[in-house]
Amino acid sequence: MVEFSDQDLAGARFDRVDLTGAVFDHVDLTDARLRAVDFSGAQIRGAGFVGTRLLDVELIDVEIGGDVRNVTINGVDVAPLIEAELDRRSPDRVKMRPEHADGFREAWTILERLWEGTIARARTFPETALNIRVNEEWSFIQTIRHLNFACGAWVNRAVLGDPSPYHPLDLPWEDATGLDGVTWDVDARPSLEEVLAVRRERDATLREVMLSLSEEELAREVTRHERGWPQLEDYPVRRCLRTILNEEWEHRRYAERDLDVLEAASQR
Repeated sequence: MVEFSDQDLAGARFDRVDLTGAVFDHVDLTDARLRAVDFSGAQIRGAGFVGTRLLDVELIDVEIGGDVRNVTINGVDVAPLIEAELDRRSPDRVKMRPEHADGFREAWTILERLWEGTIARARTFPETALNIRVNEEWSFIQTIRHLNFACGAWVNRAVLGDPSPYHPLDLPWEDATGLDGVTWDVDARPSLEEVLAVRRERDATLREVMLSLSEEELAREVTRHERGWPQLEDYPVRRCLRTILNEEWEHRRYAERDLDVLEAASQR
Protein backbone atom coordinates (compact mmCIF):
# COMPACT_ATOMS: atom_id res chain seq x y z
CA MET A 1 0.00 0.00 0.00
CA VAL A 2 1.31 3.43 -0.97
CA GLU A 3 1.11 6.00 1.81
CA PHE A 4 1.35 9.76 1.43
CA SER A 5 1.82 11.57 4.74
CA ASP A 6 2.72 15.22 5.41
CA GLN A 7 3.33 15.85 1.72
CA ASP A 8 2.44 18.81 -0.45
CA LEU A 9 0.58 17.45 -3.48
CA ALA A 10 -1.05 20.76 -4.39
CA GLY A 11 -1.85 20.88 -8.09
CA ALA A 12 -1.36 17.13 -8.55
CA ARG A 13 -3.44 15.39 -11.22
CA PHE A 14 -5.02 11.97 -10.75
CA ASP A 15 -6.29 10.53 -14.03
CA ARG A 16 -7.79 7.02 -14.28
CA VAL A 17 -6.46 6.20 -10.80
CA ASP A 18 -8.00 3.48 -8.63
CA LEU A 19 -8.39 4.79 -5.05
CA THR A 20 -10.86 2.14 -3.90
CA GLY A 21 -10.67 1.82 -0.11
CA ALA A 22 -8.31 4.77 0.20
CA VAL A 23 -8.32 6.79 3.41
CA PHE A 24 -8.17 10.59 3.36
CA ASP A 25 -7.50 12.04 6.81
CA HIS A 26 -7.09 15.82 7.28
CA VAL A 27 -6.70 16.36 3.54
CA ASP A 28 -7.17 19.82 1.99
CA LEU A 29 -9.18 19.59 -1.25
CA THR A 30 -9.93 23.31 -1.50
CA ASP A 31 -10.69 24.26 -5.14
CA ALA A 32 -10.15 20.65 -6.26
CA ARG A 33 -11.86 19.54 -9.46
CA LEU A 34 -13.45 16.09 -9.44
CA ARG A 35 -14.99 14.78 -12.64
CA ALA A 36 -16.52 11.38 -13.33
CA VAL A 37 -15.71 10.27 -9.77
CA ASP A 38 -17.46 7.31 -8.16
CA PHE A 39 -18.31 7.90 -4.48
CA SER A 40 -20.42 4.75 -4.09
CA GLY A 41 -20.21 3.53 -0.49
CA ALA A 42 -17.95 6.41 0.54
CA GLN A 43 -18.14 7.80 4.09
CA ILE A 44 -17.30 11.45 4.56
CA ARG A 45 -17.14 12.96 8.07
CA GLY A 46 -16.17 16.36 9.37
CA ALA A 47 -16.02 17.84 5.86
CA GLY A 48 -16.61 21.39 4.70
CA PHE A 49 -18.48 21.90 1.42
CA VAL A 50 -18.73 25.71 1.51
CA GLY A 51 -19.11 27.04 -2.02
CA THR A 52 -19.10 23.54 -3.52
CA ARG A 53 -20.99 22.83 -6.75
CA LEU A 54 -22.21 19.30 -7.51
CA LEU A 55 -23.49 19.13 -11.07
CA ASP A 56 -24.85 16.19 -13.07
CA VAL A 57 -24.68 14.00 -9.97
CA GLU A 58 -26.76 11.05 -8.86
CA LEU A 59 -27.85 11.38 -5.22
CA ILE A 60 -29.56 8.06 -4.56
CA ASP A 61 -29.77 6.42 -1.11
CA VAL A 62 -27.65 9.25 0.31
CA GLU A 63 -27.66 10.34 3.96
CA ILE A 64 -26.55 13.86 4.85
CA GLY A 65 -26.37 15.16 8.41
CA GLY A 66 -24.95 18.48 9.55
CA ASP A 67 -25.28 22.24 9.20
CA VAL A 68 -27.31 22.77 6.03
CA ARG A 69 -27.69 26.34 4.74
CA ASN A 70 -28.23 27.76 1.26
CA VAL A 71 -28.26 24.29 -0.33
CA THR A 72 -29.92 24.39 -3.73
CA ILE A 73 -31.02 21.14 -5.35
CA ASN A 74 -32.47 21.37 -8.84
CA GLY A 75 -33.12 25.07 -8.33
CA VAL A 76 -34.77 24.73 -4.90
CA ASP A 77 -33.15 25.88 -1.66
CA VAL A 78 -33.91 22.85 0.49
CA ALA A 79 -32.51 24.18 3.78
CA PRO A 80 -35.73 26.00 4.84
CA LEU A 81 -37.77 22.93 3.90
CA ILE A 82 -35.57 20.72 6.08
CA GLU A 83 -35.77 23.15 9.01
CA ALA A 84 -39.55 23.35 8.73
CA GLU A 85 -39.89 19.57 8.67
CA LEU A 86 -37.61 19.13 11.68
CA ASP A 87 -39.68 21.71 13.57
CA ARG A 88 -42.89 19.93 12.56
CA ARG A 89 -41.58 16.61 13.83
CA SER A 90 -40.43 18.09 17.15
CA PRO A 91 -42.40 21.25 18.04
CA ASP A 92 -40.15 21.91 21.06
CA ARG A 93 -37.26 22.42 18.65
CA VAL A 94 -38.54 25.91 17.88
CA LYS A 95 -38.06 26.80 21.55
CA MET A 96 -34.33 26.05 21.26
CA ARG A 97 -33.94 29.41 19.48
CA PRO A 98 -34.97 31.82 22.25
CA GLU A 99 -34.43 35.55 22.21
CA HIS A 100 -35.28 36.51 25.79
CA ALA A 101 -34.35 35.28 29.26
CA ASP A 102 -37.66 33.56 29.92
CA GLY A 103 -37.30 31.70 26.63
CA PHE A 104 -33.87 30.41 27.64
CA ARG A 105 -35.27 29.20 30.95
CA GLU A 106 -38.13 27.43 29.19
CA ALA A 107 -35.75 25.80 26.70
CA TRP A 108 -33.51 24.45 29.46
CA THR A 109 -36.50 23.12 31.39
CA ILE A 110 -37.59 21.23 28.26
CA LEU A 111 -34.11 19.80 27.75
CA GLU A 112 -33.84 18.65 31.36
CA ARG A 113 -37.16 16.83 31.02
CA LEU A 114 -36.23 15.20 27.72
CA TRP A 115 -32.78 14.14 28.92
CA GLU A 116 -34.28 12.67 32.08
CA GLY A 117 -36.25 10.28 29.87
CA THR A 118 -33.28 9.51 27.63
CA ILE A 119 -30.98 8.70 30.55
CA ALA A 120 -33.67 6.55 32.15
CA ARG A 121 -33.90 4.67 28.87
CA ALA A 122 -30.12 4.30 28.67
CA ARG A 123 -30.06 2.74 32.13
CA THR A 124 -32.10 -0.18 30.75
CA PHE A 125 -29.16 -1.16 28.52
CA PRO A 126 -26.11 -3.08 29.72
CA GLU A 127 -23.02 -0.94 30.29
CA THR A 128 -21.26 -2.60 27.36
CA ALA A 129 -23.96 -1.36 24.98
CA LEU A 130 -23.50 2.22 26.18
CA ASN A 131 -19.87 2.03 25.01
CA ILE A 132 -20.79 0.85 21.51
CA ARG A 133 -20.22 3.33 18.67
CA VAL A 134 -23.17 2.91 16.32
CA ASN A 135 -22.11 3.56 12.72
CA GLU A 136 -18.84 5.02 14.03
CA GLU A 137 -20.65 7.79 15.92
CA TRP A 138 -19.98 8.47 19.58
CA SER A 139 -21.21 5.94 22.09
CA PHE A 140 -23.85 7.07 24.58
CA ILE A 141 -21.24 7.55 27.30
CA GLN A 142 -18.98 9.50 24.94
CA THR A 143 -21.94 11.72 24.06
CA ILE A 144 -22.43 12.61 27.74
CA ARG A 145 -18.70 13.26 28.07
CA HIS A 146 -18.87 15.65 25.11
CA LEU A 147 -21.84 17.54 26.53
CA ASN A 148 -19.96 17.87 29.81
CA PHE A 149 -17.09 19.44 27.87
CA ALA A 150 -19.45 21.76 25.98
CA CYS A 151 -21.06 23.02 29.18
CA GLY A 152 -17.68 23.51 30.83
CA ALA A 153 -16.40 25.43 27.81
CA TRP A 154 -19.41 27.60 26.97
CA VAL A 155 -20.86 28.16 30.45
CA ASN A 156 -18.15 27.73 33.09
CA ARG A 157 -15.42 29.27 30.92
CA ALA A 158 -17.12 31.58 28.43
CA VAL A 159 -19.97 32.93 30.57
CA LEU A 160 -18.61 32.59 34.12
CA GLY A 161 -14.94 33.21 33.42
CA ASP A 162 -13.35 30.02 34.77
CA PRO A 163 -10.20 29.81 32.60
CA SER A 164 -9.81 26.04 32.96
CA PRO A 165 -13.09 24.30 33.85
CA TYR A 166 -12.39 20.98 32.12
CA HIS A 167 -12.75 17.59 33.80
CA PRO A 168 -10.43 14.66 32.88
CA LEU A 169 -13.44 12.77 31.53
CA ASP A 170 -14.59 15.63 29.29
CA LEU A 171 -14.48 14.94 25.55
CA PRO A 172 -14.13 17.65 22.85
CA TRP A 173 -15.11 17.04 19.25
CA GLU A 174 -13.14 14.27 17.57
CA ASP A 175 -10.89 16.43 15.42
CA ALA A 176 -10.07 18.82 18.26
CA THR A 177 -6.33 18.26 18.15
CA GLY A 178 -3.88 20.64 19.73
CA LEU A 179 -6.27 22.60 21.94
CA ASP A 180 -3.91 24.54 24.18
CA GLY A 181 -4.66 23.76 27.81
CA VAL A 182 -7.22 21.02 27.09
CA THR A 183 -6.40 17.35 27.54
CA TRP A 184 -8.69 14.36 27.13
CA ASP A 185 -8.66 10.63 26.60
CA VAL A 186 -10.95 9.47 23.80
CA ASP A 187 -10.26 5.82 24.66
CA ALA A 188 -11.24 6.14 28.33
CA ARG A 189 -14.04 3.80 29.41
CA PRO A 190 -15.70 5.44 32.43
CA SER A 191 -18.97 4.07 33.73
CA LEU A 192 -22.25 5.80 33.03
CA GLU A 193 -22.47 6.83 36.68
CA GLU A 194 -19.03 8.43 36.55
CA VAL A 195 -19.91 10.69 33.64
CA LEU A 196 -23.37 11.44 35.04
CA ALA A 197 -21.76 12.64 38.26
CA VAL A 198 -19.87 15.27 36.24
CA ARG A 199 -23.01 16.07 34.29
CA ARG A 200 -25.00 16.74 37.45
CA GLU A 201 -22.41 19.30 38.51
CA ARG A 202 -22.46 21.01 35.11
CA ASP A 203 -26.26 20.94 34.96
CA ALA A 204 -26.49 22.55 38.39
CA THR A 205 -24.22 25.39 37.23
CA LEU A 206 -26.18 25.91 34.02
CA ARG A 207 -29.49 25.82 35.89
CA GLU A 208 -28.24 28.55 38.23
CA VAL A 209 -27.15 30.65 35.25
CA MET A 210 -30.55 30.25 33.61
CA LEU A 211 -32.49 31.08 36.79
CA SER A 212 -30.58 34.33 37.33
CA LEU A 213 -30.52 35.27 33.64
CA SER A 214 -31.54 38.81 32.70
CA GLU A 215 -31.85 40.67 29.41
CA GLU A 216 -28.74 42.67 30.34
CA GLU A 217 -26.76 39.48 30.95
CA LEU A 218 -27.85 38.04 27.62
CA ALA A 219 -26.55 41.15 25.86
CA ARG A 220 -23.24 41.16 27.76
CA GLU A 221 -20.18 40.39 25.62
CA VAL A 222 -17.33 38.19 26.85
CA THR A 223 -13.68 37.96 25.85
CA ARG A 224 -11.56 34.92 26.71
CA HIS A 225 -7.89 34.88 25.71
CA GLU A 226 -6.56 32.49 28.40
CA ARG A 227 -5.21 29.09 27.42
CA GLY A 228 -8.04 26.74 26.61
CA TRP A 229 -11.15 26.72 24.46
CA PRO A 230 -13.12 28.60 23.28
CA GLN A 231 -11.12 31.70 22.45
CA LEU A 232 -13.57 34.60 22.24
CA GLU A 233 -13.58 38.30 21.45
CA ASP A 234 -16.63 40.41 22.37
CA TYR A 235 -18.89 37.37 22.10
CA PRO A 236 -22.50 37.78 23.35
CA VAL A 237 -23.62 35.59 26.27
CA ARG A 238 -26.78 34.96 24.25
CA ARG A 239 -24.75 33.09 21.61
CA CYS A 240 -22.85 31.10 24.24
CA LEU A 241 -26.08 29.83 25.76
CA ARG A 242 -27.65 29.16 22.38
CA THR A 243 -24.66 27.00 21.56
CA ILE A 244 -25.39 24.88 24.62
CA LEU A 245 -29.08 24.55 23.76
CA ASN A 246 -28.19 23.41 20.25
CA GLU A 247 -25.57 20.93 21.49
CA GLU A 248 -27.97 19.45 24.03
CA TRP A 249 -30.86 19.18 21.56
CA GLU A 250 -28.91 17.67 18.69
CA HIS A 251 -26.86 15.22 20.72
CA ARG A 252 -29.93 13.95 22.51
CA ARG A 253 -31.47 13.32 19.10
CA TYR A 254 -28.37 11.39 18.06
CA ALA A 255 -28.40 9.44 21.31
CA GLU A 256 -32.03 8.41 20.89
CA ARG A 257 -31.35 7.39 17.30
CA ASP A 258 -28.47 5.16 18.36
CA LEU A 259 -30.41 3.67 21.27
CA ASP A 260 -33.08 2.70 18.73
CA VAL A 261 -30.42 0.83 16.73
CA LEU A 262 -29.04 -0.91 19.83
CA GLU A 263 -32.53 -1.87 20.95
CA ALA A 264 -33.41 -3.31 17.55
CA ALA A 265 -30.17 -5.29 17.50
CA SER A 266 -30.86 -6.76 20.94
CA GLN A 267 -34.26 -8.02 19.78
CA ARG A 268 -32.98 -9.96 16.80
